[in-house]
Amino acid sequence: MDLSPKAILKIAKDNGWELVRINGSHHIFRHQETGHTVPIPIRGNRDLKLGTFRAIVKILQNPG
Repeated sequence: MDLSPKAILKIAKDNGWELVRINGSHHIFRHQETGHTVPIPIRGNRDLKLGTFRAIVKILQNPG
């Protein structure tokens, strides 16, 4: 399983999320329709931990 930051950014963009700001190492995305926001930690090319990755993907795929 690819746990890289690039993979999670692709999932976000494919599901209608757009980058609104960057605060330190966290990229803040907002869903275009619902207005919900989600922070995604981007720390260089270091992979995310599995639990963090799964939790963020769950939010990205079900924004409502």
